[in-house]
Amino acid sequence: MEQPVQTGPERAGPGNAVIHGDNLPILRELPDASFQLIYLDPPFNTGRTQRRETTRSVRTAEGGRIGFKGQTYETVREGVTSYDDAFEDYWEFLEPRLVEAWRLLHDTGTLYLHLDYREVHYAKVLLDALFGRECFLNEIIWAYDYGGRTRKRWPSKHETILVYVKNPRAYHFDTEQVDREPYMAPGLVTPEKVARGKLPTDVWWHTIVSPNGREKTGYPTQKPLGILRRIIAASSRPGDRVLDFFAGSGTTGAAALQLDRRFLLIDSNEAAIEVMRRRFAGSDVEFGRA
Repeated sequence: MEQPVQTGPERAGPGNAVIHGDNLPILRELPDASFQLIYLDPPFNTGRTQRRETTRSVRTAEGGRIGFKGQTYETVREGVTSYDDAFEDYWEFLEPRLVEAWRLLHDTGTLYLHLDYREVHYAKVLLDALFGRECFLNEIIWAYDYGGRTRKRWPSKHETILVYVKNPRAYHFDTEQVDREPYMAPGLVTPEKVARGKLPTDVWWHTIVSPNGREKTGYPTQKPLGILRRIIAASSRPGDRVLDFFAGSGTTGAAALQLDRRFLLIDSNEAAIEVMRRRFAGSDVEFGRA
């Protein structure tokens, strides 16, 4: 059974923890500069639509509704205004959480924000204002080749990860710890380079989580472990603290455990918490409810 947990400075302690609750009040209780790496994979825009109709009433000889002095009226719909308000709602939700992410990053720390093509350009403008354009490090394209294909446009087979650092003169980035990739034209480089592999660029070719693979947890938006391992290896050191407050299936925590980092995961979804309980069974991870 989940126990209430401290969300103040004690929560930035040495252990690994998963907190079930609304992330914003939890984040506001955490101390400044307490995480080396923050990875966020927030829920995407829901696409809710607001609908407004304009009508007027006109007199009619028969039928319709009965009004003043028994006169009959007919309601005529003159127009319908429909607009997508999800953008406004979405950024009202996400912006204060990104403000907290900036506050919680250590001076040498890095934020990775994972979004799809519908929202990433808005996020870039917001993060430029929040962090400063000089703190923008990379736009990573995660490309994959799996799933259905439309014939009405170019099929969308990528997602975007925006990378911002807290201090562009002090951030940690270690290419020696990053997994290498095979050369696409190995005949053009030396055998030594072929054996070692090449450093990834800002385009990452990596398959999605296989529906039938051992990595699959059953959580619908689960991200591949290999993506999170690469992020954590490059931008943190063993023993550093990692934060993910849209934790989902807990892949950030799973990668952190493998790489000897400490983590705090937060999610408000009961299903996500249950997935993480199963995933971290047997590991030294504290579960609690805010």
